[in-house]
Parts: sequence; C-alpha cells; structure tokens
Amino acid sequence: MSGNYSFCTKFTFVAFSSLAELQLVLFVVFLIIYLFTVVGNLIIICLIWVTPSLRTPMYFFLVNLSFLEMCYITSVVPQMLVHLLVETKTISVRGCAAQMYIFAILGLTECCLLAAMAYDRFVAICYPLHYTLLMGPRVCLKLAAASWTTGVVVESAQITWIFTLPFCGTGKIQHFFCDIMPVVKLACIDTSHNEIVMFAISVLFIMSPCLLILCSYVRILVAILKISSAAGRHKAFSTCSSHILVVSLFYGTALFTYLQPKAMHTPETDKATALMYTVVTPALNPVIYTLRNKEVKEAFQRVLQRNPLRQMG
Repeated sequence: MSGNYSFCTKFTFVAFSSLAELQLVLFVVFLIIYLFTVVGNLIIICLIWVTPSLRTPMYFFLVNLSFLEMCYITSVVPQMLVHLLVETKTISVRGCAAQMYIFAILGLTECCLLAAMAYDRFVAICYPLHYTLLMGPRVCLKLAAASWTTGVVVESAQITWIFTLPFCGTGKIQHFFCDIMPVVKLACIDTSHNEIVMFAISVLFIMSPCLLILCSYVRILVAILKISSAAGRHKAFSTCSSHILVVSLFYGTALFTYLQPKAMHTPETDKATALMYTVVTPALNPVIYTLRNKEVKEAFQRVLQRNPLRQMG
C-alpha cells in the first residue's frame, strides 16, 4: 500500500436510492413477505413437533431447514426494512461483519442440509427395507451436525479473511446488505489472488453438496423407473418433488451469484439475484412443503379440527 487513504469505519448502502418514491411500497411488500416467511416456517416446525406421525428423518431435516430459513431471512430483511424508512442507510464495519458471518454460515449450512435431505430420499427409495437402520436418529443428528459445522468452520475462516482487508474510500456498498462481493470491492488493495482462492473455496463447498444431490437423484430416478406400476412411480416421485423445487430455487440463484467471474458482477444483477435468495426463496419454502406435501396438509387439517376455537366458531 502507498499513498494517503481514508479508512472506513462504517459503510453506506446504496440499494434502492433510485426508487425513492417507491420505498414505502417496498417496505410494506417486504414486511408482508418477511412475516409470512417467519410465521409459515414456525407453523411447519410446530406442526412437526405436535404430530407423532411426522417425526421421521425427512421431517427432522425439514425442521432444521425451516429454522435455518427463519434465521437466514432475519439476518437481512429487518435491517433492510429500517433502511427503507430512514435517509441515512449506514452500518458499522463490525455490524457488517456480523451480518456477513451469519448470512454466509447459514447459506453454506443450507447447501449441506439440502444434500443431507437428498441422501435421505435416496435411502428411502433405493433401500426402503433398510431405511430405519441407515437413517436412525443418531445418523440424522450426525448429518445435521456435519452440515452446521461445515457452514460455521468454512465461512468463519472466509469472512475473517475478508475483514482483515483495509477498506477505504466512500464506503458505499452497491447493495442492500453486506454481501461478500460488494464488500470485497471496497478493499484498498489488490484482492485478485485472494478472490481466486475464495472462488475455489466457493466452487468446492457449494458444488460438492450439489454433486451429491445430483448423484442421489440420478440413483432415485433409476430406481423409480424400475417400479412397474404408475401409481408406485407417482408416489415415489411425490416424496421428492418438494425437495427438488427447493434445491432448484436455492442452487439456481447461488450458482449464478457466487460462481460467476468478478467482471460479470454488476450492482443491478447482484441486487436482483440477492432478492431472490434472501427474500423470495425463504418465503416459497413453507408454501412448497405444505401445498405439495400430502402428509403435512393432512396433519395441518387434523390440528385445525382439534382447535377448540374453530369448533366454537
């Protein structure tokens, strides 16, 4: 480093400044989506908790996923809502680091958790007679623990490196939260070599779970095609359809965002894809797992029928 630099002690978000007249409308829309997401995932968690028939490995992972999604959207949206109402949209460097730690850890954990859910479906369809043995409570706990541990260890190391960089200049982040690439762009030094390492880590730890999911579903597809009856094939596929939709939504935006070269990143595309994976995808997960899941819908109906307030009405 050489020359005089004005180091940043805080960052300023430049997110929806061009939509100043629509910020109140955006506030209402994002608030409704946030509340819907939190309440929807809470309902799924409570429903599985009070329904003995749903205490299976698949729903154990779904509880983990629902809890993760609530934390995931909460790490970003409440701050975004506040910034839609105030003129000064700033955050301290420490606050930015805290947000990035939480967001990145939860993101990688979700990658691993979706792979664990794919493995669960693989065992259920390809080895149904050995399912209870291969997917016992201890195995499920180990898979969930491995997912969370991977997210914490890998992303803690990566984010710690990012915040050892010196940040200078105006400190303006062309985003609505502290995402990795917009923050790295504010570094005063050449980060090209470090970005290559960061890109390699992203490829390894995002693509590895993705490849596990693809391998699982190739085996599942082969097993389904061997089922003689159409009803049997439909039943087997229906147990996977919700998970396939969630994986497609999550990985579609993640791959587009984190595995494209730096030169292809623009503030507009970054913000558009970020809205998908921070706001839209978490909101769609409760819908996908309730509307497309017969067991969850039946359990929900039974709970409603037992509700004394409903009976009085």
